[in-house]
Amino acid sequence: MVALGLAAVLVLGGAVAWYEFQANPLGGPGKAVLVTIHPGESTGAAVGTLAADGVISSSFAFRLSELIHGTPTVVPGTYLVHQNLSFSALRGLFAAGPNVATLEVLPGLTLAELSQRITALVPTSPKGSFLDAIKKPVSSPYVMAGTDSVEGTVAPGSYRVMPGETAHTLLAQMEARFARQAASLHLVAAAQSLGINPAQLVVVASIVQKEGVYEKNMGKVARVIYNRLATGSPLQMDSTVLYSIGQDGGPVTSADLALQSPYNTYLHTGLPPTAICTPSAAALRAAAHPTPGPWRYFELISKDGTEEFSVTYAQQLAAEALAKSRGLP
Repeated sequence: MVALGLAAVLVLGGAVAWYEFQANPLGGPGKAVLVTIHPGESTGAAVGTLAADGVISSSFAFRLSELIHGTPTVVPGTYLVHQNLSFSALRGLFAAGPNVATLEVLPGLTLAELSQRITALVPTSPKGSFLDAIKKPVSSPYVMAGTDSVEGTVAPGSYRVMPGETAHTLLAQMEARFARQAASLHLVAAAQSLGINPAQLVVVASIVQKEGVYEKNMGKVARVIYNRLATGSPLQMDSTVLYSIGQDGGPVTSADLALQSPYNTYLHTGLPPTAICTPSAAALRAAAHPTPGPWRYFELISKDGTEEFSVTYAQQLAAEALAKSRGLP
């Protein structure tokens, strides 16, 4: 009996020691990892994910801790955590909620609009002002000469904003992704074949993004722009005028058309001084490889986004009349 009692004590002591080692691992926090808890995911599944990512050593031991401390509430989202965490530290992290934000940069956004989205990010936003970050000396073949504006040279897509990350770091990630995208699309060679420079191609792509909207229109919209540039005709693009007044879409008034701005392509020939938004990969491809054709005009003629492309002004007037008959602006 004494031997059995001693064995039981040893087993119990060993189990307690094992549990304590799992709950309070030696060595302190380890490598940082990102863990995403999906909506509807059970706490058990979340704990399994944490064990698989090395945040905790044993999911079984953590479930034992729930008998004492209760099951933690895990808010869905992305967490920046460290491997080898103690159970108490992990519970504290869960109690605070997700600490990594996801920023979606959509095609067509301007830097000003993007700055507003960044400022409103939850649960975390970058340190410092994004608008201040973009005011910097620029050395890039995709930025128009004579300007330091990086408009048009941040890539669309999803970005994770980590705790403590700065606006400058976030901007650098966006610019680096754009540079990789531009290289994969061979924009420098494409611009050379079109007789323009890469920065001008990006400006064209940004106008294509706003005016074409849908990929099915973009190649022809790009061709209209190049055809007008070739003849020295003003582009007469509403999107460039709206950019100058900080407006995204909507009607252009007679007062807008009279606005003395280098972005008023009704009054000035050539391209505006900078891009006017973030172009998608489809818009960049369209600007790099425009659809062959003689078109000089286009008009939205259907609510599904279909645009009519015309060679003569008379054809354009007919397209405008068709759009009006269909209740389009």
